[in-house]
Amino acid sequence: MIVCAHPEPKSLNGSLKDLAVSTLETAGHEVSVSDLYRMNWKTVVDASDHGPDASSPLKVALDAGRAFGAGTLTPDVLAEQEKPLWADTIIFQFPLWWYTMPAIFKGWVDRVFTHRFAYGVGEHSDTRYGERFGEGALAGRKDLLSVTAGGPKSHYAARGINGPIDDLLFPIHHGILYHPGIEVLPPFVLYGADRMTGGDYPQVAKAGDYPQVAKAWEQRLLTLESTEPIAFRRQNFGDHEIPSLHLKEGLEPAGRTGFGLHVRG
Repeated sequence: MIVCAHPEPKSLNGSLKDLAVSTLETAGHEVSVSDLYRMNWKTVVDASDHGPDASSPLKVALDAGRAFGAGTLTPDVLAEQEKPLWADTIIFQFPLWWYTMPAIFKGWVDRVFTHRFAYGVGEHSDTRYGERFGEGALAGRKDLLSVTAGGPKSHYAARGINGPIDDLLFPIHHGILYHPGIEVLPPFVLYGADRMTGGDYPQVAKAGDYPQVAKAWEQRLLTLESTEPIAFRRQNFGDHEIPSLHLKEGLEPAGRTGFGLHVRG
């Protein structure tokens, strides 16, 4: 499954999406594409998403969970929920705008990853805190972020002005994908995207960077099955105190802080 978001079909993101489809289909895979701008995807969550029994005032999580269980979510949401269940691997293709995904993509997450579908599942007790972070309804699948960034790579380094790219992508990797159980592959990030040349998108000026980018992207796509996922810590398997969900003392690698604490080794 490929979910992509860019308003211009001939953008670099559009070219990478098309190349992913052709490369994967040639390799024998079935591919489903959700091109959010082409679909005119509804971005905002509101009562109309949750069927005729939506509460007033609206309680988003509870209403979404009830509608999911009753099968009364809107047809567009139900159709999108089928796709990640069908897929072995999911690719998110988007430009990094204001340090995150475009609003239309976040709207897809908000509306599709509903209560009782992507979160709020499993046992909550003194020893377990639901099935999430390594477990959940979407466990057994992998996801790869393919992200374009306008700035040069040095801006996204540990001492770069934008902060480390792994930190910027952590809310998506850990909070959106790993939370419902998806294994997260190391991202494919293109830096300096606004200055790239040589592809089928508006920045074309001369033969330039795109052929090398295309080759690298094809290589990543053809090695999806052999690529090791990011070793995020699983929630219910001994690393955390329950119910505080604090990492147990002594498990952190020396000198590591912040988001890095959630990665083993």
